[in-house]
Amino acid sequence: MARPAEPGRTALLQAGEHVLADDGLPALSVNNVVARAGMAKGSFYQHWPARADFLRDLHTRFHDGLAEQVTRVGAEHPPGAERLRAMLAAFLDGCLRQRASKALLVEARTEAGLHDLVQARNAAFAELIDDDLRALAWPAPRAVAILLIAAAAEVALHELHAGCPLPELRAATLALATRDASVPSAEVTESRC
Repeated sequence: MARPAEPGRTALLQAGEHVLADDGLPALSVNNVVARAGMAKGSFYQHWPARADFLRDLHTRFHDGLAEQVTRVGAEHPPGAERLRAMLAAFLDGCLRQRASKALLVEARTEAGLHDLVQARNAAFAELIDDDLRALAWPAPRAVAILLIAAAAEVALHELHAGCPLPELRAATLALATRDASVPSAEVTESRC
């Protein structure tokens, strides 16, 4: 009879997030995760056959949470600049709340076992903002979406290092997406980090 996945699986995933947040992706070993969770090594292998599978689940868990927040906020607005601004803020605020964001946004890109997940997630976010970019009359919305996703990830990293939102970077990203140079001057407030 198989053991139920919870609460051990959740405890291990949370421990993995802490390892990523404190020490980065290179420190994400099975030994470090089980030590952080206060569990036996065998517990890990009851849920995942290998570290790579665990990392895929961490990546999926992180991005599923972000996607849920962004989609929920996006549903409150019609396609266009305001919806794009709200979804960008939801993404960036979600990254700031998650201590493991840096490892899962940047370091994970070099992890060979995650390439397909990263590509799929970026494609899903690009599809999500396609209507917004079309409403803004971009002739090649998918290309702009790819660049906007890269810009949002870069802003997230700057904010993670600062420890707070950086309104000037958020406004500049939105100005690029909306082709409206007046956005930064209208939206920028002093950063309070």
